[in-house]
This record gives sequence, structure tokens and C-alpha cells, in this order.
Amino acid sequence: MKKEELIHLHMLLAQLKRYCEENDLNCDFSKYNEMDISPFQVHRSKEDHKQAIFLLVAELSSLATK
Repeated sequence: MKKEELIHLHMLLAQLKRYCEENDLNCDFSKYNEMDISPFQVHRSKEDHKQAIFLLVAELSSLATK
């Protein structure tokens, strides 16, 4: 994937994260929050965005199995 595509995916997942937090869906995004990264930080490396996506997907998928 191109970096631009990863950033777009990161943005979509961050919106889902915000939805979960606003609706108290009992998600633990602490590992993602520790990265201190935002999809708006386009200067961050492609690998940083990949790691952020991985952490978001891991928590969102665990929510889906609850």
C-alpha cells in the first residue's frame, strides 16, 4: 500500500475509535494512544502508520468478538 492509502485507512479507523469512545463501548486503545500518532501527522513514517493501523484493527476486532 502507498503511504497515502495507509493514512486514509488510519483516518477511517481513527473515526471508528472515536465512535467507540463516545459511545462507551468498552474498548482499550491504550497501546494506540501510547504511540501518540494521529492520521493528520502525515510527516510520520509509513511504518508508524502501519503500526497504528494494526493496533486499531486489533482492538476493534476484539470488540466485534465480545
